[in-house]
Amino acid sequence: MNQNKLFNRTRWKLALSYAAVMGLILSVLGFGVYRVIAHAHWVALDRELESVAGTLHDSLDLELQEPGRLEPIVNELLPNLRLIGVNSIKKQLPHHHIFSSINPSYYYIRLFDYSGKLIAIAGAYPADLPQVFNSTPCQTITDTKGNVYHQISVELHTKNQQDWGYFQVGRSLQDFNDYLSTVKWVLKLGLPTALILVGFSSWLLAGLAMKPIYASYQRIQQFTADAAHELRTPLAASQATVESALLTPQLDEKDARETLRTIDRQNRRLTQLVADLLLLARIDNQPIAYHPQFCCLNDLVSDLLEELAAMAIAKEVALTSELRVHQPLSVIGDSNQLYRLVSNLIVNAIQYTSPGGKVNVILEKSDHLVLIHVQDTGCGIAAEDQRQIFDRFYRVNSSRDRVTGGSGLGLAIAQAIALAHGGSLTVQSKLGTGSIFTLRFRERNVPLVNDAIKIC
Repeated sequence: MNQNKLFNRTRWKLALSYAAVMGLILSVLGFGVYRVIAHAHWVALDRELESVAGTLHDSLDLELQEPGRLEPIVNELLPNLRLIGVNSIKKQLPHHHIFSSINPSYYYIRLFDYSGKLIAIAGAYPADLPQVFNSTPCQTITDTKGNVYHQISVELHTKNQQDWGYFQVGRSLQDFNDYLSTVKWVLKLGLPTALILVGFSSWLLAGLAMKPIYASYQRIQQFTADAAHELRTPLAASQATVESALLTPQLDEKDARETLRTIDRQNRRLTQLVADLLLLARIDNQPIAYHPQFCCLNDLVSDLLEELAAMAIAKEVALTSELRVHQPLSVIGDSNQLYRLVSNLIVNAIQYTSPGGKVNVILEKSDHLVLIHVQDTGCGIAAEDQRQIFDRFYRVNSSRDRVTGGSGLGLAIAQAIALAHGGSLTVQSKLGTGSIFTLRFRERNVPLVNDAIKIC
């Protein structure tokens, strides 16, 4: 297939189309995954910050006595509490402060009086953060070094509900941004890798998808070549006969009749070939429905032997039958098609049996199956050819010897009819000893679909 430019180009187009579509899907999916991860972490960060702020607010509101004044117990609640203008950092009890259950290295706290003046700071307070109070409840700010922080501002009150001031709880977003950067790098590296794998897989899948198409294309090419060859031979013979007659100055009645007989013979051959091709085309393309009926195989075999006796005598071949059952055997199907099926097998056996040979038709029953064996003493078929003899236009004789006649469609039609009736056609053969073609059908009760058997 790779050597065929048309299919190779089509395979590349399919692979690139698959890769482009999958690349677009993966890109959108990757962007969506990134947005979902970022949103989920941002929501978790917000909730964590709100939880810390709420807990701290409830704790401080119970301890504050006067507006703008910090009580000593506040030192136990906040880590590294430092008053603005005081250089010393008072030591706190680590097991009491509000950050004991989270990572305090990311959090800071700022306390403002009611006028917005910074009173104290606690936690991991960044030195470059603006010290101007902003009453916005929730905000994201950036220091002079470009570090990003997220903070919440909450009002504070004393025990007797006087306005004390404000406090802000904030955290650094460095870990959050580092995590998102890692996710970005994973997606940036993962997408090209995935596209490479998708491209390679697309190439393989395109090849697998096109194999049956290429096989059909080859069969069509072979079928077209074989049909052209078969049609060309009788056409060439007819043309040569006509040209010969035209070149003869005067034709007597005997020569004219002989010329007409030759043309008639070639036309009959063309008509039969075209009819066979049309039948196979109908079988391939659409089912042919017909009314089922019981067909007695005993009568069918007897009629065929009587009809083909003259052909066997002309070939000096003994044509016999052997009925191994005492009662009539019937199947459900189309009598004309079944007649043609068995006729093709017997005619094929007679044609490939040398003078003095024998063709024996055996009818028997095995369990619920009806078997018809067509046995001949011809030249036999090699093992490597037995798989192809049911192919259209295939002949064991590669030179297409016209001594045996035929177009190479008889066995193909026979197998198609057998399969359409739910049966099977097999062959057993050995070079020099002859062949046995075996038909198998169910007796009488053939399963029907909508009360009709279809050739498909």
